[in-house]
Amino acid sequence: MRLSNRNKTSVYGFINTLLIFFLIAGVGAYFLEKYRFNILGKERFLLIAVPAFLILLFYLNGRQIFEYDSDGEALHFRNRNIIPFLQKPLSDEFPKYKLLKFEIINMFFMKRLYIKISSKNNGMTLLKYEISYLTRKEIKDLRFSLNKVIKTNKEKSVNI
Repeated sequence: MRLSNRNKTSVYGFINTLLIFFLIAGVGAYFLEKYRFNILGKERFLLIAVPAFLILLFYLNGRQIFEYDSDGEALHFRNRNIIPFLQKPLSDEFPKYKLLKFEIINMFFMKRLYIKISSKNNGMTLLKYEISYLTRKEIKDLRFSLNKVIKTNKEKSVNI
């Protein structure tokens, strides 16, 4: 199964551009308010604080683009930001039989995918992906696919 929200890159880019525009306009309005109009008083700080908070919220939600591929004998996960220099993109590929378990954490605005895989060195490795920008249906499909892989792994280990 393949899952990707890469087709929404232009939407996320537009939102990012719009938020930056609001911040620049807020800074301009702040200085106009401070030195020219002086209508708002101390509330003029909101002209900068609100757009800055929205930008912060947008980036704290994590990497926007998530791709998952379970076709073949390997699982492939990619997680990247629309602005490449902000965060290092994550890309992991490993055989399906190494998947031990997974957990999807839903924290208010943020959603995270934690995957535990078997490893030769420490016995287990934890991989973390940010899936905040996936829809409910995409998360449901991801959960279904990963459960299917885990079920197949358990059946194979019982037969051995």
